[in-house]
Order: sequence, then C-alpha cells, then structure tokens
Amino acid sequence: MQRPPVRPEPTTEAGRRAAEVRARGGGRARVPGAEPTPPPAWEPERWVDEGSVREEAVAAVVRATPTRRPGELDAATSERVGAVVGSGQRATRLRERLVAAYEALERERFGDARRMANALVRELTEVAAVHEIIGLANYRLGAWRQAAVALERAQALSPDAATRPVLMDCLRALRRHRDVEAVWRELKAMSPSHEVMAEGRIVMAGSLADRGELRAALEVMQPAVARPKRVRDFHLRQWYVIGDLHDRAGDTVSASRFFDLVARQDPNFVDVLQRLRALGR
Repeated sequence: MQRPPVRPEPTTEAGRRAAEVRARGGGRARVPGAEPTPPPAWEPERWVDEGSVREEAVAAVVRATPTRRPGELDAATSERVGAVVGSGQRATRLRERLVAAYEALERERFGDARRMANALVRELTEVAAVHEIIGLANYRLGAWRQAAVALERAQALSPDAATRPVLMDCLRALRRHRDVEAVWRELKAMSPSHEVMAEGRIVMAGSLADRGELRAALEVMQPAVARPKRVRDFHLRQWYVIGDLHDRAGDTVSASRFFDLVARQDPNFVDVLQRLRALGR
C-alpha cells in the first residue's frame, strides 16, 4: 500500500515556525456519542496554497495542551471505555493502549500513534478520543482526507471547539471551502476561548484568500485588529495574516502597519523583518 505523504522539512523560517507550533500540539482525551466506521484507505491528496497565509494558518492551528496527566486518561474518556467494553482486565488494557497512543502523538511519533489508534478503533468505535488521535496523527502526516474523516467522527461523538480549527484546516486543504465555512459557523456558536477562536479565524481567512476573496478575508480578521492589553502569540499570528492580506490586496501602508506591530513584539516572528524590508520599511 502506498504510504501517505510526510510533510517535507521546512526550508523557510515561516515553515519552521509552523512546524514548531504543530509540534506543541498533542491530543486531548475526549468523551463519546455516535457510531462511526473504520477510516477509508488512504488516497493521494492535493494541496492548495503554500504561501505565507497558508503557513500562518497551519501555525494557528495549535492543539490544546493535554488535559490529562502523563500515563492517565481524563475521567470522562476512562468511564466511556468502561461503558463500551465493561469493567475488568480488558478495559484496563484498552485504557493503557489508548494512553500509549496519546503519548506517541505527543512525542511526534505520528505513524505509531495512528497505528495504535487504528488498532483500537474496532473495539472503541464509540470513543471520540480514538478518532481524535487518528485525525491529529493523519493531520501531522499530511493525510488531509483521512484526518478530516476521523476528526468529523470525533466531533460527532463529542463536540469539541479545540480541534475544530484543525478540521477546518483539513477541509481547506481538500478545497472543501463551503464545509470550512460551516465548521466556522459552528465554532463561533460554541463561544470558544480567544485562542481557539483566533485559530479558526485565521483558517477561515485563509480559505477565503485561497479563492481570491481578500476583502472578505480581511472582514473575517477585523475583530483581531485591536491591540489587547496583553499581547500573546495568537495575536501576533493574526496581525501577521492581516498584514499579508493587505500586502496581497496592494495596500502596502496597512501591510507595513501590521507587520510593524508584529515586529515590535517579536522581531524574530516568521519572516516579518524581511516582509517589512520588502515594503521599504
């Protein structure tokens, strides 16, 4: 069987920054709900835009910090495993294997994490955490279609705002832009944290930019224009994307203003200093 593509080693600072952010991810144990089926066979997939907005969209999709302690599942997922397979040694072994899959994901052993989770999916098909691991591992390996299928199943079992931007990014890669918009609407309705909202906003803007809708992309980013009292990394990502969108739209003055905001906070952020020099700043 042909193996899924692995992301190439990044050659730009933006790519390296994106890779670093992806590496900070890791999975989070989830609770369950509906019934999915095993993932489909992998098919070669086509990627869309590899420009700076794309890289920043990837960088924006930061997985939430795992909520469980090392070597443990969260209580809800642990209980769900027991509800599915009953109590006893079998449930204990399955919980241990699920923890091992999470740990492989967190250590960036994405192929191992996917293999472990796929081995669990038949017995734990109603446990969202299993599908989440499969989805995040496939996402890290660049298997967008498989990642989207698994993350959609995880969401059906246990709706979760934190992984929806990841799902949006997969759908964007597959050019399923209307589905990106649908997940974006769902995410907004969930009233997620500011960081998760920023991640979804950047991916949505990237989806619009892919279609040449730069004005609409800037409208999506409008809530991120204001300067907060405390600047965090996700603010810098949003300002960078706003600067890039203005640059692509031909508004070099606005582009310089937002790149300058980023550079004042972190001059090593992606390629912001090069972008400012290119704009004559």
